[in-house]
Amino acid sequence: MAATALLFILAPLLLVSANTQIKVTNNPADELVAVLNSNRTAHKESSLHDNPGLACIALQYIKAYEGHCDDVGGPKAKRPAASEFADTFAPNCGVLSSSLTQITGRLLGCQSRYVHASEAFSDILMKNEKSLDILYSKNHTEVGAAVSGTDGGAPYFWCVLFSNGKHNSSFVFEDGVAKISKPGCFSGANDECSAAVGLSQPHSLWPYAIISLIAVSYAFGL
Repeated sequence: MAATALLFILAPLLLVSANTQIKVTNNPADELVAVLNSNRTAHKESSLHDNPGLACIALQYIKAYEGHCDDVGGPKAKRPAASEFADTFAPNCGVLSSSLTQITGRLLGCQSRYVHASEAFSDILMKNEKSLDILYSKNHTEVGAAVSGTDGGAPYFWCVLFSNGKHNSSFVFEDGVAKISKPGCFSGANDECSAAVGLSQPHSLWPYAIISLIAVSYAFGL
């Protein structure tokens, strides 16, 4: 009887855990690149190579803002110094500084509410005619995207960097493998990642665990 009661009590928590594992397999940065390339090909432009080294650099670019959403766009707009690419971003990603190539464009957005890739692309990154010019530029050959929230929460940043580098010779990892940098997601690394809010965040399971433990205590008369 006690075992049956325990299973009944823990079943919702087990379902939550299983659902979380399903959500974690999504990578919003990969989805953002897919949306971007789909828009380029629909506009008769070539699809861009998703370079994980460049994408990791994009995540470091986001982190340089230290969660200051007001520094993105508007009268207070700022951007990391060019020297940070070689001095900080590349080492943090394990990217060979000698393999850095020209950044031919960037798209950057930030807001307090998390949205999925397609909405982030259309409503946050495609802000004006200049954004469209960057998106459809013929100068790009590679792309890297990153999505990040501060400590897994708001504000949420979306960043896309473009380059004119050559496949397999630009933004190359020192050991040939992507150096996963958390928190945040970047594209092209076959990394299982989720930037969504709610149950996709591991810490949000704690309330369910605590409730379940209390229920178990009552069930066994502890």
